[in-house]
Amino acid sequence: MTNVVEKFLRYVKIDTQSLMDQPTFPSTQKQFDLANLVVAELKQMGLEEVTLDENGYVMATLPATTDRPLPTIGLIAHMDTSQDFSGANVKPQFVEKYDGGDIVLNAAENIVLSPAEFPELLDYVGQELITTDGTTLLGADDKAGVAEILTAVEYLAQHPEMEHGKIRVGITPDEEIGHGADRFDVQKFAADFAYTVDGGEIGALEYENFNAAMARVTIQGRGVHPGSAKNKMINAALVGIELNEMLPVNMRPEYAEGYEGFFHLWRFTADVDHAEMIYLIRDHNRDLYEEKKHLLKSAAQYLNEKYPAGTVDLVIQDQYFNMKEKIAPVMHIIETAKQAMREVGIEPHEVPIRGGTDGARLSFMGLPCPNLFTGGHNFHGRYEFIPTHSMQKAVEVILKIVELYARPAA
Repeated sequence: MTNVVEKFLRYVKIDTQSLMDQPTFPSTQKQFDLANLVVAELKQMGLEEVTLDENGYVMATLPATTDRPLPTIGLIAHMDTSQDFSGANVKPQFVEKYDGGDIVLNAAENIVLSPAEFPELLDYVGQELITTDGTTLLGADDKAGVAEILTAVEYLAQHPEMEHGKIRVGITPDEEIGHGADRFDVQKFAADFAYTVDGGEIGALEYENFNAAMARVTIQGRGVHPGSAKNKMINAALVGIELNEMLPVNMRPEYAEGYEGFFHLWRFTADVDHAEMIYLIRDHNRDLYEEKKHLLKSAAQYLNEKYPAGTVDLVIQDQYFNMKEKIAPVMHIIETAKQAMREVGIEPHEVPIRGGTDGARLSFMGLPCPNLFTGGHNFHGRYEFIPTHSMQKAVEVILKIVELYARPAA
């Protein structure tokens, strides 16, 4: 078993699920369980300036091995896992040489990972895979990134003969709930640029992401006994359904791909008297993103004209924006990553992130930060898996990027 896999298995067994709408930062104290382990490992590797602050951010420095003026490179991953599925008591399973057939994750519950539903499995025939046992997510998002970064810097620490500039490591909390960059101290981190290691399949290189907002809809109904409700009752649940039906069906995530945006009804709790809805609004194109926000506002306004004023309360909060405009002036970080992939035998493919990363917000905070692959698939659920070969290649790509920035110009 390789070093990166050993680290990954240690990390996924620690529950670090983050949670929305909590009064604390980070949102869950259990994220410190992994943070403390990472701090101990970084210190054991010999890294310097290893810190863990009260907000759950881990930072560390691998000093330069040359006096030549080289850029300071940041490597960033997040430790929390999604609240969409349980991250407690994770039991990774190994498929030693995948044969292209169905993978039984849990025979007792008849949970199967099948190429009929997940055809990308067929890209890994003959390879070793790590899967869930069907009862939890795996946590490759983003504990694979944490493991890959720490494996790379451990190698560099053990090989001081390899010339490189200063390396800064950053491990963040609460990325999955959109707060991973909230209290990230860019000045303290002091990197010229960085890479998040938080992407998907092998070869993925991402520097375009969604513009993103969260919309909270609160609906106040009027509860009346149904026997005498005529012309009196306002059913908040049905008003919520009416609002949702005013949004285009083809702008739902199950019908969108590539650069297409969507409205995602992420949460809907309702009864006659009161309803609450949370929408995620996403689009790569800034103009289309603004149009989507306007459409939702118009729907709410219409309902407030149809029903008593104030029936529908809508609050829209921007979460992050497309980092492409901040990466464009420093495209050398993209070209170097592509060269690194090719030099370790991987063909890079640039894909738009259908989501966000810490790097998207950090790019707007003055730290350009595209996203490298981890190798994982099907994040946030029971069908998550990761090929170990892809994890090893992710480590190689990180090391090659560091090497290329230290390579003398031809």
